[in-house]
Amino acid sequence: MASSSVLSPNIAWVLCHFIFCSISLTICNETDDRQALLCFKSQLSGPSRVLSSWSNTSLNFCNWDGVTCSSRSPPRVIAIDLSSEGIKGTISPCIANLTSLLTLQLSNNSLHGSIPPKLGLLRKLRNLNLSMNSLEGNIPSQLSSCSQIEILDLSSNSFQGAIPASLGKCIHLQEINLSRNNLQGRIPSALGNLSKLQALVLTSNRLTDEIPPSLGSSFSLRYVDLGNNDITGSIPESLANSSSLQVLMLMSNNLSGEVPKSLFNTSSLTAIFLQQNSFVGSIPAIAAMSSPIKYLSLRDNCISGTIPPSLGNLSSLLELRLSKNNLVGNIPESLGHIRTLEILTMSVNNLSGLVQPSLFNISSLTFLAMGNNSLVGRLPSDIGYTLPKIQGLILPANKFVGPIPASLLNAYHLEMLYLGNNSFTGLVPFFGSLPNLEELDVSYNMLEPGNWSFMTSLSNCSKLTQLMLDGNSFQGILPSSIGNLSSNLEGLWLRNNKIYGPIPPEIGNLKSLSILFMDYNLFTGTIPQTIGNLNNLTVLSFAQNKLSGHIPDVFGNLVQLTDIKLDGNNFSGRIPSSIGQCTQLQILNLAHNSLDGNIPSTIFKITSLSQEMNLSHNYFSGRMPDEVGNVINLNKLGISNNMLSGEIPSTLGQCVTLEYLEIQCNFFVGGIPQSFMNLVSINEMDISRNNLSGNIPQFLKSLSSLQDLNLSFNNFDGVIPTGGVFDIDNAVSIEGNNHLCTSVPKVSIPSCSVLADRKRELKILVLVLEILIPAIIVVIITLSYVVRIYGRKEKQANPHWQQINDHVKNITYQDIVKATDRFSSANLIGTGSFGTVYKGNLDRQQDEVAIKVFNLGIYGGQRSFSVECEALRNIRHQNLVKIITLCSSVDSNGADFKALVFQYMANGNLDTWLHPRAHEHSERKTLTFNQRINIALDVAFALDYLHNQCASPLVHCDLKPSNILLDLDMIAYVSDFGLARCLNNTSNAYEGSSKSLACLKGSIGYIPPEYGMSEVISTKGDVYSFGVILLEMITGSSPTDEKFNNGTSLREHVARAFPNNTYEIVDPRMLQGEMNIATVMQNCIIPLVRIGLCCSAASPKDRWEMGQVSAEILKIKHIFSSIHGV
Repeated sequence: MASSSVLSPNIAWVLCHFIFCSISLTICNETDDRQALLCFKSQLSGPSRVLSSWSNTSLNFCNWDGVTCSSRSPPRVIAIDLSSEGIKGTISPCIANLTSLLTLQLSNNSLHGSIPPKLGLLRKLRNLNLSMNSLEGNIPSQLSSCSQIEILDLSSNSFQGAIPASLGKCIHLQEINLSRNNLQGRIPSALGNLSKLQALVLTSNRLTDEIPPSLGSSFSLRYVDLGNNDITGSIPESLANSSSLQVLMLMSNNLSGEVPKSLFNTSSLTAIFLQQNSFVGSIPAIAAMSSPIKYLSLRDNCISGTIPPSLGNLSSLLELRLSKNNLVGNIPESLGHIRTLEILTMSVNNLSGLVQPSLFNISSLTFLAMGNNSLVGRLPSDIGYTLPKIQGLILPANKFVGPIPASLLNAYHLEMLYLGNNSFTGLVPFFGSLPNLEELDVSYNMLEPGNWSFMTSLSNCSKLTQLMLDGNSFQGILPSSIGNLSSNLEGLWLRNNKIYGPIPPEIGNLKSLSILFMDYNLFTGTIPQTIGNLNNLTVLSFAQNKLSGHIPDVFGNLVQLTDIKLDGNNFSGRIPSSIGQCTQLQILNLAHNSLDGNIPSTIFKITSLSQEMNLSHNYFSGRMPDEVGNVINLNKLGISNNMLSGEIPSTLGQCVTLEYLEIQCNFFVGGIPQSFMNLVSINEMDISRNNLSGNIPQFLKSLSSLQDLNLSFNNFDGVIPTGGVFDIDNAVSIEGNNHLCTSVPKVSIPSCSVLADRKRELKILVLVLEILIPAIIVVIITLSYVVRIYGRKEKQANPHWQQINDHVKNITYQDIVKATDRFSSANLIGTGSFGTVYKGNLDRQQDEVAIKVFNLGIYGGQRSFSVECEALRNIRHQNLVKIITLCSSVDSNGADFKALVFQYMANGNLDTWLHPRAHEHSERKTLTFNQRINIALDVAFALDYLHNQCASPLVHCDLKPSNILLDLDMIAYVSDFGLARCLNNTSNAYEGSSKSLACLKGSIGYIPPEYGMSEVISTKGDVYSFGVILLEMITGSSPTDEKFNNGTSLREHVARAFPNNTYEIVDPRMLQGEMNIATVMQNCIIPLVRIGLCCSAASPKDRWEMGQVSAEILKIKHIFSSIHGV
């Protein structure tokens, strides 16, 4: 008892001390958790409703929003859940003081900064979710100290660096989601040691190297997503053989090799996504008769071979995607036995043959895509009933034939129907019974519009957004009901048809349109003003039609336009300055029209122009605006074949991304701007056929991208540079610049040393003259009187000589004798009304030349020389023969001698090609139809220039095949201006007689009928001659053939056969080897005959202008090229 009494006070003291410490520790822990939470909150901000409770001092922290405490005493914070609360700020390291924390859920907020390494102190943490924030930096390796962690979700942030290998120590991890970050490096192999890991999601990072084989060693791994990385190598066999794996997603990597056979014969996998890699080999056969695979995607790889019939064993399959591979052969019939299949895609392969009917009997299908193959046959007539759930039917670019089945109109759920690029025939069905239809493509078939009622039907498809009707045989006038189409319509394709008539103004009702293609049709009239209502339009193409009038100002309303294509029409007037408001333009193509005036500077202020600006083949005049330097992102600039003058603006050199520059066939003067050295991206530059002069700049050889440089037919002089593009064979054209020389010997180009010798000889001559001048001055004075009188008479008789001497240099009679080998018959080319033409060589001209010697002994010979000199002095065009020099002298007998020297045309004249039998001395020649189109177009351009672009209209008066010369490239040149007349009322001796027909001759068969009844000439006379020549080129018959001696003319002969029997009068030689005779006949030859008949009409007022003729023939050329895929 005594001892008990002694111990009792000690025990009581111990118990009191224990109780005191426990109470103190409880109070301390509670205080620590509260302080940790407040410290954590201090770095955050957000809606007051979320964190307001955290500021209530009277409220227990366990009752704060998002905070969960343990149920036992003392209460500790075990979970924080503030997901999707709009919180901003950083994660404070103070949170590591919540040592009992099991769950930290902060996803879908706006947190930034990095993860505090101190989070590794949370040894009890099981669930860490920081996904969908803006966190960055490396994932701290200290997280591996969270030894109890089961779920780690850091997805959708901006983490960088490598995945910490130390995560492999977290043996309780079940889910890892690090997707949609910027993680780099390889996947740690240690992750394969996590025996409890069920899901590994690393998609959308920048991971590299191979998939670690260790991932296949886990017996619990069910879900693997490594897609959208840069992983290489093959699929490890260990992963393919995994008995637990259910979902494998490896899409969008750089994986290669063959797909493992074991992957398709697993008993666990339900989803395999391998698309967008580089897998090769064939699709493995399926050995198992029943497989759990529901989703299989192999699209966008390099898989070859046939589709194995054993795929039909995948009886649970819902989706099969095989598009964009190299698969060949037939589609196996067994695929039609997969009754669960909902999505089947096999587009963009090399599949062929008939599609088995069973495939169209899979009633569960919602999406079927087999486009871009070589499948043949007809679609089943009951397809709309056998595919009742179909939403997308994608069959373009195959070889299907027959009508579009009417049963498709019962496929109520159909949203997308793509049947383009096949050979479907018949009428376009009334698709208006498909209320869910959003996209319809029946383009490039052989469908017909009927009476266009199908367009009215389509107005019932209120969800329609894309309508593709291009490339069919649609004819007739576009109905106004087009304006009743869906208000949601965004894209409308009507191009490459034969639709004619005006553009309906109702098209302006389609206010959601962003893409409108109506090019390559036969539309006439003007662009309706209602086009200005299409404020969402980004692409507009009316190119290659027959539209006319002015380009409307309402284009300025279409401020979202990126592409304007109006080329190949007959628009006139000026470019509206309102186009400058289209500040997002990338393409502006107004080429091949009849636009005139100055180019407005406003269009060069559209700095978004990046792909192309093409204003070529119009009638623009004046200077090129200096503002051209604003389009610094432009890739291609074309302003060729206009009437622009002045110097090339130096600001053009600011367009440093320019790759193609085409400014040929204008009247530019001066030199090549020094600023062109900045055109470092230039690939092709054509500045030919202008009046440029000076030296060729040395910097051109430093433009490393330059591959094609055309400087021909200018007035450049000096040394031709060497190096760079000048050392590439056939990359530089310099012909027609007679004052250039080379320091390196080249064929047909004079050496600079020869020119230097000539200069030294000239200096010596000057010294000699300085000595001799005093001695012969008396002789000069004596002869001056005689020379003055003779010169006065000569100028009065031939005022043009002095003028033409400004352009060419005379040669002597002896030069002509030497050049023609004393007028040898071996050099005789031909004989005309006023002279004879020889070929020869002049000392100063290395190439052969043609020398026309005038017969001054016949009436009109002297005048013919004068007329031709004057005409050639005032004109300059790429399709007009160019004078090299002349001779006005006396022959060996003292008689007057006149001759003109031209470039020699190696292919002779058109007459020798059209009628080889009439020229027995020449070899047999045949012109293809393509060559005939080109020749007709060249001549049309030349006449258009003479009639409409010269200072005063010039009438040739003697156009015939023998006056159309052909060079080595078969480019045509109009020659022989001995009868030319200038239509001008000014009264000098030459022009005053231009309207007189007293001595007018011309050539039988080509003279217009009005010239026999009137003394008035006009440009319409040349149009008549051109029309006859065009008919002659098509038929191969001359207007003077014996078969026309009975009173029937060539024109009447053609008109009787036009249009239905045109094939009977066509020259069969021009269609030799033609594979598309029927198409060419309908689309090219008949329209060309029509032009010939219109030009050769009896009444001048019924004949076309040459500008219109040029535009129409150019369209035919484009159509012919498109038929042959050029």
